[in-house]
Amino acid sequence: MKEQVLNLLKGIHEAKEIIEINDLLGLKSSEELRNLQEVLNELVDEYLVFYTKKGKYILLDNCPGLKIGRLSVSKKGFGFIILDREDDIYVDAKNMNDAIHDDIVLAEVFTSGVRKEAKIIRIIKREFQNLVGEVEFDEKGRAFIELDDDKRNLTIELTPDSTRNCVEGHKVLVSVIKEVNKHTYIAKVVKIIGHKNDPGTDILSIAYKHGIYEDFGEEVENELESIPNEVAKEDLVGRRDLTNEVIFTIDGDDTKDIDDAISIKKLENGNYELGVHIADVSNYVKENTALGDAAYDRGTSSYLADTVIPMLPHKLSNGICSLNEGVVRLSMSCIMEIDHKGKVVDYDIFPSYIKSRKKMTYKKVNDVIVRGIVAPDYEPFADDLILMNELHQILRKEKNSRGYINFDLDEAKIVQDENGKAIDVVKRIREEGEMLIEDFMIAANETVATHIFNMQLPFIYRIHDVPKPEKVDEFMTMVKILGYKLRGNVNDLSPKSMQNILDQLKDKKEFEILSSLLLRSMRKAEYSKENIGHFGLASKSYTHFTSPIRRYPDLVVHRLLKTYLVDQDLSMTTIQTLENNLVEVAQHSSEREVAAVDAERDVLDMKMAEYMEDHIGEEYEGVITTITNFGFFVQLPNLVEGLVHVQTLKGDYFTYIPDLLCMMGKSTKKAYRLGDKVKVRCIAASKENSMIDFEIVKVDDKNGNKKQES
Repeated sequence: MKEQVLNLLKGIHEAKEIIEINDLLGLKSSEELRNLQEVLNELVDEYLVFYTKKGKYILLDNCPGLKIGRLSVSKKGFGFIILDREDDIYVDAKNMNDAIHDDIVLAEVFTSGVRKEAKIIRIIKREFQNLVGEVEFDEKGRAFIELDDDKRNLTIELTPDSTRNCVEGHKVLVSVIKEVNKHTYIAKVVKIIGHKNDPGTDILSIAYKHGIYEDFGEEVENELESIPNEVAKEDLVGRRDLTNEVIFTIDGDDTKDIDDAISIKKLENGNYELGVHIADVSNYVKENTALGDAAYDRGTSSYLADTVIPMLPHKLSNGICSLNEGVVRLSMSCIMEIDHKGKVVDYDIFPSYIKSRKKMTYKKVNDVIVRGIVAPDYEPFADDLILMNELHQILRKEKNSRGYINFDLDEAKIVQDENGKAIDVVKRIREEGEMLIEDFMIAANETVATHIFNMQLPFIYRIHDVPKPEKVDEFMTMVKILGYKLRGNVNDLSPKSMQNILDQLKDKKEFEILSSLLLRSMRKAEYSKENIGHFGLASKSYTHFTSPIRRYPDLVVHRLLKTYLVDQDLSMTTIQTLENNLVEVAQHSSEREVAAVDAERDVLDMKMAEYMEDHIGEEYEGVITTITNFGFFVQLPNLVEGLVHVQTLKGDYFTYIPDLLCMMGKSTKKAYRLGDKVKVRCIAASKENSMIDFEIVKVDDKNGNKKQES
């Protein structure tokens, strides 16, 4: 009925009461009317239909001046309406209408100057999920929570019975039980996360704020008792025995959840036989079980500094599912024959069992294939590694030829002491070994996706849509302002065109900044039942098959492969059930991925600020990466970024000039531009607020005298 209602409302441009919609649909019975009410409620909850104050319904798309979305508020008071597949809309502080951060709001859109703005008309829903903060007591002994999210200006009193075990400084997760008024609520403590001074509490507090919890619960723990520590003989039946093959794993030094192994051969015809063998998690994590439900709810493992909150309990993720060295493990194998041009000319996908010969590390593998240094325990595998590197170079060349976009952005790694305090921030090392594994996994993911796509069966794809033309136009305008002229048809929204843009900017001083900005101008990759291809990889069919220990969509892909290829269940009942269920699985998995990425970013920002708290007063050289009307951000070589506020700039009155992408002095015409190298001093840092402040320092003039840079 949902499609019927939507199709009807598309042709109606005025709000209708439910009885009018009922009559237009030709419904007769009271049961059909009840069903209609349920459908309309669902459409309102999904923000597709708007329910007016007069009790009428209208399709939101038929109200171009109205938008429903989530409000994201900055610390400066203004905000943005976050819309699905549309550009965010600016909301001035005076147009908030009592709405706060994360509210679902109805907003009226209008034009102010050259840009769209919005005025909030109504708060549709106030989200109270994952409220985390610090317990405080007033002089009367009443307990309150100061929310970690300081953009939510709320007073929340805690019930006495729920705070019996709480002390001042405890970080807690709370649940709102009563509204006193729009900004005052009563809540109860659901979970004491830990004291704010305890190691790890800072990271867990951020995880809880994003709905990422470390406890699996009693049902999962009980179910784990039936999971074996070793592979059972009966589980080997129907699988191909690959234990005599030379198969090994390559991961980071500290990796414990190993879900991919590889093998290689050179065939008589000159082609390569690449084996990608993935942990068969689906053998142990079944649908409609406590373990299966927990994996679905989490959607992904979360890697927060040196803290891992796994999608699966450690007994699985580090144990029976992990492809550990020297033990038999169940796997799903994708064996590909690849020619000298990097094309997969033949393949086979099947259940298997393997015994990894060696747990290799990227560092030692890079020693072999980059520096020619072979550790004694790697000597038996050196020839295979060199052959793998040969194939990796061929695959990389093939990807580049079709338009693969390699942003190659640096990533920061937090180094912590035994108490969980950040003591250093360094760049992650990424060499040929890391790229080799990436290319092999991409090849397997494409092969699996292409196979099922050609069978025209329901599936989970990893998709990346074409960029919005206006976003690319904004980026190209920025490039022109910086004085660069690009060759070729930059209006051609193809992977090749984006690749061409990056290639032409590679030798520019602002390359890393521009590369990051171009990446931001693109849409986010996500999961979908519909295959529209992967723009960034220039791939026609792509999925996630290679990490079922840490990603739920990969686990679903394994289940689907077994359903289609092993059980050969292609019944209409199965197909129809999957058609319906996979839409929700894809959407939920995308949402959990976003939550994990946001949590990772928040932890990184917090830990960077914690590190800089011990470096206030120190001077650094950095690069201007972003310019705003309130100042500019400077990034240090280790990727720590801080704000130089406009009020700290001495010697002139500085203003932001968007058309020149610079901050310029009114009298001196001194300009700070995107990409400029500057010397800064750290003047403030706050772990609590994840904020770092810099100021421009004095520099020597030609005569060796100190002067204030202005």
